[in-house]
Amino acid sequence: MTTPFSEELALLVDVLPLALRERLTTLPEDGLLEIVMDLGRPPQARYADRVEALDDRPVSRDDIAHVVTQVGEFGADNRAGIEGTLHRISAIRNRKGDVIGLTLRVGRAVSGTIELIRDLVASGRSLLLLGRPGIGKTTKLREVARVLADDYGKRVVVIDTSNEIGGDGDIPHPAIGGARRMQVPRPEKQHAVMIEAVENHMPEVIVIDEIGTEAEALAARTIAERGVQLIGTAHGNTLENLVQNPTLSDLVGGVQTVTLGDEEARFRGTQKTVAERKAPPTFEQVVELVDREELIVHTDTAAAVDSILRGEDAGGIRRTPDGESRVKVPAPETSGKPRSSEALKGEVRIYPYAVSRDLVERVIRSFRFDARTVSSPERADMILALRSRADDGRLRRILGATGLPLHTVKKSSTAQIRRLLNHVFSQAEEVAEADIDAAVKETEAAVQKVLEEAVEVALAPQPKEVRKIQHHIVNRYHLVAESVGSDPLRHLVIYPDWTEARS
Repeated sequence: MTTPFSEELALLVDVLPLALRERLTTLPEDGLLEIVMDLGRPPQARYADRVEALDDRPVSRDDIAHVVTQVGEFGADNRAGIEGTLHRISAIRNRKGDVIGLTLRVGRAVSGTIELIRDLVASGRSLLLLGRPGIGKTTKLREVARVLADDYGKRVVVIDTSNEIGGDGDIPHPAIGGARRMQVPRPEKQHAVMIEAVENHMPEVIVIDEIGTEAEALAARTIAERGVQLIGTAHGNTLENLVQNPTLSDLVGGVQTVTLGDEEARFRGTQKTVAERKAPPTFEQVVELVDREELIVHTDTAAAVDSILRGEDAGGIRRTPDGESRVKVPAPETSGKPRSSEALKGEVRIYPYAVSRDLVERVIRSFRFDARTVSSPERADMILALRSRADDGRLRRILGATGLPLHTVKKSSTAQIRRLLNHVFSQAEEVAEADIDAAVKETEAAVQKVLEEAVEVALAPQPKEVRKIQHHIVNRYHLVAESVGSDPLRHLVIYPDWTEARS
């Protein structure tokens, strides 16, 4: 049985040698990420959760030459495209400049990818997306450009360095809607084209992918200071990564070392030499893409960066299709010790805010959650509120006074409340200290193996909170890790550097 490819994917498949085309027709299109052809090795089709061999015969020079002649000339960034599509073909060259490897990345226009951040996009404030390669940052940028241009009537200019947002060719792909697109002749000219866009074309919004140099960070600050909304991505998985990156930290305010006087140091309870934020952030909002349907939102970049520099948690709000919850609610100086999500053990007392108390109690009874509602936030362990009321002044005052964790649902319905409470109770499960220690040791050993042998290593299945710790360990070594499988068998796979370069 053969697989009928969509019209756009067929254009990518058509550039392959005949044997590979025929093999691909037996494989599903859904979930296909890329096709890899390396000289002397069997070709592969890579999916999000597996790899499929396309041929037992190793890739020959003729196979690579066939593809190269089909896609045309590669740019200075060793990337080429197919006109009218979003596909990207990247080349690996030997020391003489000959192409000896190809990564054919499948490009798709996907709708609905920005629903979790639509409010941030529409706010008019600059927004930075962070996340590992292949998690969908560029796909989201593409839809952001279309939504702002078509749904909100904004003057949007896309700075397209590798034609990855707007597709190959002189006419932009319909996926960016009415947004205009400026191509970049060479990667090192990206910062100059960013400034040219503002000076020549009067945009209200600029969309930019992969800010990665000091010149681009400076150009971004210049643009933001002129009142233009910036929507962009940068290298780094978390806000903390970015703060520690000397080249890109200026995007979130930069870091400077300050020497305090004796009295000030005693007042703060710190050493005399401290790290502080240098300037207002270029991007007022930052989103960390944890997974395709899970992200952490920092709506106040300045406050989050200040927390990191004080050695505290960055905080933020975790958003999923089922609702949102605070990663951490810091207690104000005037309040007592906050009750965090760690306190949600035994019977949980819930204070409903703008959510039907009767409905919450009905869900608790029907699904036998170890919880009950209370009429006063002072007696509660958590607050359950409507997402649309999360910024109410009264609710903000309650959170400030009590330090309670806030969990929200999009609408007051049985299904949404049940999913939210399922999430809360699963997060409150204790993980034995010994189990965490064992997972950390396993991760450290796996990282060393990846670094020494350049092979991918799969870790044992772990709960979500343990996987988060493992991700932080992997990030310290500048490697890439991905959670694969479904609970209770979901686990991390750690990849060597070459995998990141191809993503």
